[in-house]
This record gives sequence, C-alpha cells and structure tokens, in this order.
Amino acid sequence: MKKCFVIAVIVINAVFVSCIPYKDTLYLQNKNNATDSTQVIVEKQKPYRVQINDILNIRIKAAKQETVTIFNPIGDGTSLNAGSLERAYFDGFTVDLHGNILMPKLGKVNVLGFTTDEIKQIIEKKLLETEYKAANDIFVTVKLTGLQYTTTGEIGSPGTQTIFKERVNIFEAIANSGDIPDTGDKKDVLIVRQFPQGQKIFHLDLTDINVMNSPYYYIQPNDMIYVKPLKQKSWGTGTTAIQNIGAVATVLSLITTTILLLNRI
Repeated sequence: MKKCFVIAVIVINAVFVSCIPYKDTLYLQNKNNATDSTQVIVEKQKPYRVQINDILNIRIKAAKQETVTIFNPIGDGTSLNAGSLERAYFDGFTVDLHGNILMPKLGKVNVLGFTTDEIKQIIEKKLLETEYKAANDIFVTVKLTGLQYTTTGEIGSPGTQTIFKERVNIFEAIANSGDIPDTGDKKDVLIVRQFPQGQKIFHLDLTDINVMNSPYYYIQPNDMIYVKPLKQKSWGTGTTAIQNIGAVATVLSLITTTILLLNRI
C-alpha cells in the first residue's frame, strides 16, 4: 500500500511539474487584471532608415517616359513581381558598405540613414539638377524590396522570410513562419536588430497585451527573431497532463519489467 502511495505521488508530481501551464500558451493576455475590455493604442512607428545591404526598388516616371528608360529595369518598369525575389535582387539598388547606391547618370547617391521619402527627395533634386527642369516632369518612387527577416529556434518554419509590406508586426512575422508551438517560450522572444554600430538584442513578452506598446512591436528589415524552447521540451515529456501520464506510465512499466526480469535471474 505504501509503495502504491509513493508511486502515485511520483506520478502526480511528474505530471504537474512537466506540464506547460495554460497561461504560457496564450498571446496578448491582460496581465493588469482589468475588468473592462482592454483598448491598446499602438504608438506610431518611427520610419525605417536605410542600412547597408538593403535593396531599394526605385522607379522613375516622366512626361516623356523614353527619357528615363535608363533608370528603370527592362520590362514594363512599373511593377515588381512579388513572386520573384531574384528579380528584386538584380533589378534593385543595393546599398554598399559606404552607404551609397550607384545610379545611371546620377552616379553614387548616399542613402545610409535616410528614410525612403528622404531618398525620394534626394533623387528628385539630383534629377532636376540635370536635364529635368520642372518638378512636374518627373515622378520618383522609392521602396524597400520587401521586408526580409529571419526566424530561428522553436518556431514552425524557421528560415528567412520576405513579406511585401512596409509595416509588419511581430505576430504577423511569427504567423508567416508557422507560429510558435506550445514548447516555445512566448514570454521571452528575442529580436536581434541590426544597427550601424552593431547588433542589439531586445526581449518581447508575447503573452502580455502591453507588448503592443513596445517600440519593437513592429519588426524591421534584417531582424532575426529567436524563440527559445521551454524546459519541458528538454525533459522529453509531453506538453499536456495526458501526454505526461503516458510518458510516466511508460517509464514505470519499463522499470517494473526490468525488476521482474532481474528477479528471475
């Protein structure tokens, strides 16, 4: 009887210790325990400033389109095929190690640290200094060739992803990468971000609704998102009580069988 009690205690402890708490699997919890519905106003995202190795998609239109053909890729020159990252790479303008892009006729244009709107104005000014005399003769668009980021760790589909949007939040990025399984740590998701002076790491608690107020809620190009595994995964048990009971029962069955075999020898 005492042995049965000890075994029962062991099983119960194993089940509750190795289970993943339900709260650890939920996103955007209201941890302030407010009774009313929560409304979170997301602060306006600061505009992204171009960095080294970014690829810019630059299109120039004019009243006489044939005069700006040299600036635009071969083809219609008006749209980028979102299904072809190779075209984005070869048709785009890559920012070199000195922060410059090389454009026909205009030569080197420094874009490091500028927003796309500021780069648009710089190019327009340079064009007006050449053969274009009136501002209404030209129309310039400058965009990043997709928002590229990398996910790694305990996530559905790790790897490099590209989303053709200018504004992507952390949940969109994770959903696009197969979501975080129950064995991933949603309370401490790491964002490794590139800066001119090096890399910095930021921590996000995706189970807290206040994450929407974080300045890192929206990802930036070349971000790396790392999701750490929970300790329960390294223990090799299950994620639910039923799975853990099955794992413990298997271990106890193996131990019992081994003891019986040893007693027969």
